[in-house]
Amino acid sequence: MRVPKPFSNGKTMRVLACLLLSLGLATNALATVAERTLANGLKVIVKTDRRAPVVVSQVWYRAGSMDESYGETGVAHVLEHMMFKGTQAVPAGEFSKQIAAAGGRENAFTSRDHTAYFQTLQKDRLELALKLEADRMANLILAPEEFAKEIQVVMEERRMRTEDEPHALVYESFTAAAYQAHPYRHPVIGWMGDLKNMAVADAQSWYRRWYAPNNATLVVAGDVEPEQVFALAERYFGPIPARALPERKMHIEPKQPGMKRVVTRAPAKLPYLLMGWPVPKLAAPDKDWEPYALKVLVGVLDGNASARLSQRLVNERKIATQVGAGYDDSARGPVQFMLDATPAEGHGADEVRAALKQEIARIQREGISDKELQRVKAQVLAGQVFQRDSLFYQAMQIGEWATAGLDYRMLDRRFDRIKAVTAEQVREVAKRYLIDETLTVAVLDPLPLPAGRAERPMMKGDGHVR
Repeated sequence: MRVPKPFSNGKTMRVLACLLLSLGLATNALATVAERTLANGLKVIVKTDRRAPVVVSQVWYRAGSMDESYGETGVAHVLEHMMFKGTQAVPAGEFSKQIAAAGGRENAFTSRDHTAYFQTLQKDRLELALKLEADRMANLILAPEEFAKEIQVVMEERRMRTEDEPHALVYESFTAAAYQAHPYRHPVIGWMGDLKNMAVADAQSWYRRWYAPNNATLVVAGDVEPEQVFALAERYFGPIPARALPERKMHIEPKQPGMKRVVTRAPAKLPYLLMGWPVPKLAAPDKDWEPYALKVLVGVLDGNASARLSQRLVNERKIATQVGAGYDDSARGPVQFMLDATPAEGHGADEVRAALKQEIARIQREGISDKELQRVKAQVLAGQVFQRDSLFYQAMQIGEWATAGLDYRMLDRRFDRIKAVTAEQVREVAKRYLIDETLTVAVLDPLPLPAGRAERPMMKGDGHVR
């Protein structure tokens, strides 16, 4: 949940934010977004940006770990691996070789909400990417011998990234406790028992269920003409027939009746603490105010070196070596406002938890000053503009919003909505949502490290990149 901290001077931040915002909006004026839906249901979104002769192509499937059933957790991620195992026209390994030979880069990731495949190439090689993606959307070969090898790779990945990584174990325990009924309670990579019992037929079933043009969005960003992209999409994806999709039943998470606490014991040098509260997500980006106030609250707590948590717990009281805050406002399912911290040597998780709650209570009681509000807004806005400088991130934002059911054409409204947040609104969301009745606490109780073994760096995030 740590965020980049390129600035520490508030005045510099405000000036740069204004300059970047002006530059970003001016740059965005040069970019156009066009959309078309093919007859088979494939949505094609093109964002033209002519700053470099480069193009980013992304195919998003609205199928992630939240769509898995009990007993098949991890299958979305396993199929992501298998998507590189070839078709009759493009044998195993050839997809990546062809992209590399064209001077491009490619990869994929699985999250709770979606699975996405992407390439970055020179603009004149876009056709290659679309041809290859369309081929594996329709013609993937799921060979039993390839599956047998790849499932071992995935299980080893789980051992390395989760079972041998204490902070990841804490996050896994946190989600399993925080969500009682919603499938977000399952890890994206899957439970080891399900992976051990998974068969190639499970991956085949997942592929047939969800990998259809009417369950996908193609996002292309870069130095391209929309009509050219639409023509290529029609040529390569157009012949793939739509398929009936499974009925998606709404997952309703029951109201949390009280505080939850879970303890994980694992070899580690120091304890670790994770806290989370259910909060609203974006539903109507041009009308909502609470998600934007929560974004600002994250900045108040964990924006840069002068943010409250670092100042009070790390610099002044020296009871923690690291503190952070995080909130993802766009998702298909429920979202959490989260705090995490690593206690300093000689201090415990309960002491740090009490200190974090004191800082929250202080905001709930006293609010924040206008000076602090303006500094944090400038920082949040600057971060948004910096991200938009990346072609890849522009496409990512569109894909994430489209998959979550949000109107990506409202993306730029975030600037005005964040600028409109008041100090009282920040205080209000802290009072309304950061309360004990809905709090989930996960704690790492460290066991001695085996002789000669050093603790590995923490791996953040619940998504996966191959």
